[in-house]
Amino acid sequence: MLKLGMEYYRTMSLDLGDVRIGIAISDILNIIANGLETYNRQSDEKDVQYIANLVKEHNVKVIVLGLPINMDGTKGERVEKTYAFAEKLKKVVDCKIDYMDERLTTVTAERVLIDGNVRRDKRKQVIDKLAATIILQSYLDMKK
Repeated sequence: MLKLGMEYYRTMSLDLGDVRIGIAISDILNIIANGLETYNRQSDEKDVQYIANLVKEHNVKVIVLGLPINMDGTKGERVEKTYAFAEKLKKVVDCKIDYMDERLTTVTAERVLIDGNVRRDKRKQVIDKLAATIILQSYLDMKK
């Protein structure tokens, strides 16, 4: 169980995209990841402030960012954008920021939604949130 002193807290994950951010959050025992929402991006400044408000509202002490490493293990432009976003986030939140390899999470999320017979137009609305949930659950399981 993750505690700071006697205070229970949550962990949040972000699946950053150019258009949307998938957001997931843990339960207070940091065992189970739950999809929170898919946020439509506006600007880095507004996005960071929106995330900061969620951090405060849900008592988040750890933010996990999905790291879009290339399939060959190299780090490209998307990884640099993720690091840059994290630097902006660090300026407005008092949280540990960690990273989790997100290779194939969107593919896995898509497969889950297809297997669940979710229509294509509905999949687009929830795939980022589901990808963030997969990233967070992998992170939580790794920390056990």
